[in-house]
Amino acid sequence: MVKLTNPYNYQELKRQSVDGKRLYENPWGDPVPSVTTILDATKPAEKRKALANWKKRVGKEEAQRITTTAANRGTVMHNILEHWALGEYETYNPGNNIVHRQAKAMAQVVVDNIQNDVDEIWGTEVNLCSANLYAGTTDLVGMYKGKPTIMDFKQTNKPKKREWIEDYFLQGAAYANAHNEMFETKIENVAIFMCSGDCEWQLFEVDAEEFKTWEYKWAVRLFEYYDK
Repeated sequence: MVKLTNPYNYQELKRQSVDGKRLYENPWGDPVPSVTTILDATKPAEKRKALANWKKRVGKEEAQRITTTAANRGTVMHNILEHWALGEYETYNPGNNIVHRQAKAMAQVVVDNIQNDVDEIWGTEVNLCSANLYAGTTDLVGMYKGKPTIMDFKQTNKPKKREWIEDYFLQGAAYANAHNEMFETKIENVAIFMCSGDCEWQLFEVDAEEFKTWEYKWAVRLFEYYDK
């Protein structure tokens, strides 16, 4: 079983929604936007167009159905994996409807692929904040393959190509920077653990050298958000 060590004093930051924006409590001042709010607000025009075209192609109702199903499945999968991180995997029962069963199968695929490489878990569903700039929640933080790493669980309807998931790497860089700021750590690795609805596993990793690129790109998106 992976060891949960709790070396840092992680605190819960309350969330609120204002005019469609997700805000987090900021220990140093006024509430700050979430990482996902910033990424959504600065999404490149071509990605917005691609999303609009997809909705038009499949139809509004079908697009909503697909999005809602994926969101529900992802929520359950995340809940199961949170219990795994807390050492409660064997006793946790998420439910038995079709979404629960599918999410449990997906979570099992994730566990099977990461349990030998996650050396320590420092925290799960960890709230992180960069003073007066942004905040967010990382699924997992700890030691992965011997290195301090921000880890996130992702579900997908279909397998993804690396170039399609830039926002996930930006999220990871944002969380790492906030953790480094709050706890004087040096996290420069990101791991994305992804499973499709058909239980196909994908692993995407960012090492310390590549991390510099995503750190810079995140800073650009952050500046763009506040410049607007």
